[in-house]
This record gives sequence, C-alpha cells and structure tokens, in this order.
Amino acid sequence: MPLRLYNSLTRQVEDFQPRDPRRVTFYSCGPTVYDDAHIGNFRSFLAADVLRRWIESPLCELANDLAPPGANARTVVHVMNITDVGHMTDDAEGGEQGEDRMAVAGKRLLEAKKSGKLPPGAATELDPTNPYTIAEFYAGRFLEDARQLGLKVAIEAQVDATLMPRPTGCIPQIIAMIEALIQKGHAYSVGPAGAQVVYYDVQSFPDYGRLSGNTLDKLRTGAGGRITGDNQSQKKHPADFLLWKADPSHIMKWDSPWGAGYPGWHIECSVMAVMRLADDRGEIDLHSGGEDNAFPHHECEIAQTRGYTGSKLFARTWFHPRHLFIEGTKMSKSKGNFYTARDLFAKGIEPAAIRLELIKTHYRTNANFTMQGLVDSQRMVERWRRVARAGPVATPGVSGSTVAHGGIEDSASAAVLGEFASCMNDDLNIAGALGIVNAWAGSIESPSEADAQALRVIDGVLGVLSLDALRATATEIGVYLSGLAPNPAIEAQLAARREARAAKDFKQSDQIRDELLAMGLAIKDMAGGKVEVSRRQ
Repeated sequence: MPLRLYNSLTRQVEDFQPRDPRRVTFYSCGPTVYDDAHIGNFRSFLAADVLRRWIESPLCELANDLAPPGANARTVVHVMNITDVGHMTDDAEGGEQGEDRMAVAGKRLLEAKKSGKLPPGAATELDPTNPYTIAEFYAGRFLEDARQLGLKVAIEAQVDATLMPRPTGCIPQIIAMIEALIQKGHAYSVGPAGAQVVYYDVQSFPDYGRLSGNTLDKLRTGAGGRITGDNQSQKKHPADFLLWKADPSHIMKWDSPWGAGYPGWHIECSVMAVMRLADDRGEIDLHSGGEDNAFPHHECEIAQTRGYTGSKLFARTWFHPRHLFIEGTKMSKSKGNFYTARDLFAKGIEPAAIRLELIKTHYRTNANFTMQGLVDSQRMVERWRRVARAGPVATPGVSGSTVAHGGIEDSASAAVLGEFASCMNDDLNIAGALGIVNAWAGSIESPSEADAQALRVIDGVLGVLSLDALRATATEIGVYLSGLAPNPAIEAQLAARREARAAKDFKQSDQIRDELLAMGLAIKDMAGGKVEVSRRQ
C-alpha cells in the first residue's frame, strides 16, 4: 500500500502524490525565537521530521513513484523558517495592536538581568535592548536543541543555511511580493504617504477559508477570533489582514514604499516558501505546522501565495499535528508543568527518550507527555540498543539502491520491516509501528546482524538510536547509566547492600535490590566490585 496521508485541505486521507516523487518539497513553520522552544513546539517539529524521514525511507511507497529498482534515493527538500520579526502578540486578531514578540523578550530579559536570572551565556551574548542579538541568541539555542533531538533540517542547515531562512534576511523579497499583490488587485494601502498600512483584500480571493472553515460569511459574524472593532474603519472587509505596517517606533523596521516599518507575520512564510521551494507553478508538495497555525496563519499564507502566483494551489498537502498536554493538562508555567527541551536535558533525560516520547502518539491525536512515559520510552530505547549492538560499530545508512524490506534477506527481519511499512503508510500509524517493533525486539533472544540491520532501517525513520547516548557516570561504588545521576540516598543503599553481601546477609541484600526496583532502578554487579545502575526495563 502506498503512503496515504490526511490532508487538512481536503479533510480526508488520500494518496500522497508529490509532483516529482523523486524530489519532494516540504515547508514547515518553525519557531519564533523570543524564548527557548518548549516541548509542545518540538512535538510539531518532530512529527514533521518523522514524515520527512518516512518519505525518504526505502520502505516508503508513493502511488505515483514509478522509479525502477536501483534508482537513486528519494530526496525531500525540507525548509523550516526561524521567525525573528513581525510575529505580534495579537497575531490572531490581525497583528496590528500588539507588541512584537522580540520586544516582549527584551523586557523579560531586562527584568531577568536585574534579578540575576539571565539564561546561561546570555550576559555576554546578548543585549536585552537589541532585538537582533536576542533573536541570534535564541535561534542558536533552538538549533542546538533541535540537533540534539535529531531534527534533520537543523542538522542540514549547518551546511546549507538557506534551509532555515529568517524574515530579516528576506525583506527585499517581502516588499516585492507585497508590491505584486497590490498590482494584481489582492492588496491595498491606506493612510498618508510615508505612514501607510498595507492589507490583503480577502474579498479578492474567493477560496479564503477553505483550509480552516473560517469563510468570510462566518467571519462577518465574528467566528474565528479575528474580528475586533480596532482599525476596522480603514479596511475593505473586517477580515483583511496586515502585510506591512509603517511604524517608525517599531523595534525592528525597514524602509519601504509605504514608509519605514515591518512586515506582517503571514507574508513572511509565503515569501520564504516560494523563494526556496516553489516549482514553476508556484506550488510546493507539503506544508506543516501545529494545528493552531491553520487559522489564521496558514489560511492567510494560501491567500497571499496563490494571489501572487495565480496558481490553483499553494501546498498540495497540509499536515497539522495536534497539541501536546502534560500529565493530562495544558502546559503552563503557573502550573509548574512547562518544559523546554533544555529543562529535560538538565534533568539527565536522554534526547533519544525525549524524542521517542514526543513522536510515539499519532500526529492527529492530542499527545499526553508524562514522566512515566519518558521512563517507558527510555526502556524502549535500551531494548532497541541491545538489538543494534549486534551490528558493526560503524552503521552506514541504507543505500539508495536498496528497495523492498531494506534489502534484508532474513525472513523474520524482512517481515517486521514489511509490517512496519504497512503501519507507516497508513497515515503514519506510529503507535502501530512501534508496537510491531517492540514485539519483535522483545522476542529476540540473541540478536543477529540481520536484526541489527533491520533496526537501522527502522531507526532511519524514528531517528532515535542515532542520537548521542548520555555517558555513564561512575562513583566509588556505582556506574550510573542512561543519564542517571548519582544520588546520595541510592549510594547509601548500594553501600548497605555491599556490606550485607560481605556479611552473607543475602536476605537484606535482596531487600535492598527490591527497594531499588520499586524506585524504577535495576542493578547489576560488575567485575571489580562496582554496581551498574540503570532504569528498570
């Protein structure tokens, strides 16, 4: 069965058919770098990464890919923007009255500086009054986190920076697209010369609302959260949205035909997607973003881009992962359940476990991130590593000429690859795919080279085992694995167990072992008298 994917635009699961099945173009809405990205952001980014990896996998079939066996590997050109200007705090209402999020970050950092609570490295690397240094600081931290979590586009951007463009580097192209939209009758300016605001005319685009369901008749009655009383008198329609605003007081501004000011958030992504990915019809194959991006952001992107190109489509397929909850509730700093990737790294949690926990729920289902889930994910990673260790130390990727079942002849390994592929081709049924992998890995008593090779093919999609494992930490008595940190209470129990064993009090020794197991820790005696401490499998 070829890959079938839910398309938010058509609201149905359908064959994924890119225009050129050997070179797929994919744009993802990335972070606004006014703070560290939280794990809810990464849930969306990593879902897109898994989709990209699956399309590139030799196991993935596309309905319109007629390439013969031995053809070169399929390529996905994946672009993700980094927003560093124009994303306002009131973007859902049009982005005209709120503050730029970079300015909000500056105020927060000034307060943090006064109280001595700046992030590590911030005191020397950024000026809270300079939005450019703020953006550069947080963009750098995002890229570090993304690479630790295996986001391929962030890894590739180290070689090709155009894969992660920023609006501040595209201002001439943004201005050119706005001018073209005005010339084509899709946009208009209001206000005195040199102090104008440019709006997109939604009535010029009959398909407005097709993606989100927020059509103009619904917006007239207030649906969609976009219509307020502010600034409506100068618009042709209340839902018209901002393309450029002349504002000499704005923290980041550029000269333009309408006056010194800044671009609207929506126009930025249209420009970056078109300039880096669009084909001769102005179209791309795939566009992703969190479900909250569907309206107004993606709806406005479609209107702008199609108005500019004249094409009947912008992205052929739209991919919207749903929200992430923490222990069953919305993530909130006030509730103490707000986590960035760095927060979890600091707790000694492996990137592999974090990535797996964030990708293991189907993208069209709200995910529930829990600490117990992280423990379970870490156990899965350890189980898979046992199989992977059967292979050679160097584990090259599967060649582009490898086809059905990853080129693996062992019947059991080939069968699990076929079952894994069936699940992934079924709208990325990741839960089903993981169930197959875990049942197979758990049934292997003595992993073979074929098993290890099969797991490498699978991990080319999941992107877990390729991440750096945290190093073991050794003390006088213990060796702590899987990112576990030495703990005085655990050290005391290990010492008590050693004394009990020396006294041949095996009942006491076993009791301490059971107490550690109840804490989620497994122990194993090592040569030389030390004890290996790991998370319980």
